[in-house]
Amino acid sequence: MKNAAGEKRCVALLGGSFDPVHNGHVALADYFVNLLQPDELRIIPAGDPWQKHGLQASGNDRMEMVRLAFDTQQVPISIDPQEILRSSATYTIDTLRAVRAELGPDVSIVFLIGADQLQHLHTWQEWREMFDYAHLCAASRPGFAMDTAHVPGDVMQQFALHAGTPEQIRNTTHGLACLAPDLAVDISATDIRAALQRGDHPISLVPDRVLDYIEQHHLYRN
Repeated sequence: MKNAAGEKRCVALLGGSFDPVHNGHVALADYFVNLLQPDELRIIPAGDPWQKHGLQASGNDRMEMVRLAFDTQQVPISIDPQEILRSSATYTIDTLRAVRAELGPDVSIVFLIGADQLQHLHTWQEWREMFDYAHLCAASRPGFAMDTAHVPGDVMQQFALHAGTPEQIRNTTHGLACLAPDLAVDISATDIRAALQRGDHPISLVPDRVLDYIEQHHLYRN
């Protein structure tokens, strides 16, 4: 499948708990949108992520906050509820299989993660098989180095084995990887929730419209 310019269609996927969505998520998306120029940015809020428990905001609230946070993107945005609707535990490999089945074999699918997720990628269900369905792109985050001292050797080996340029990722369907070491945004959803519970207003950490939504709906209060 090709876009209007005759290039292979490219869809970037950004998953996460988004509890709440914050400026770090937006910066990660902005970085790869500028780098890869995808035809669509698809945001996938987690349902029941097996490595995280006790999400505080409902699926509907998190989807609405995501919509408010990303509605100024320069590419078409879609919000995919499949993980929220899934009745079982959420595994990224299942999501990638579903997206590939939906989009078909000819679309470039790029799964975006932060360095904190990269450091634990080896614990994800069937993580090596993710390359069978998508490209994997990881961006740095202060405090979460992307080197062999902090990222497991088998993960670094796989990223080196699958390394590709942005142009190659944009124009092939799956199986490549890239590391982006120069995204210096350090924001923690845990710290934001703690600030909100104290009654603080973390205006520098959360998009304005998201913070308004949190306050209007009394989220993250004790």
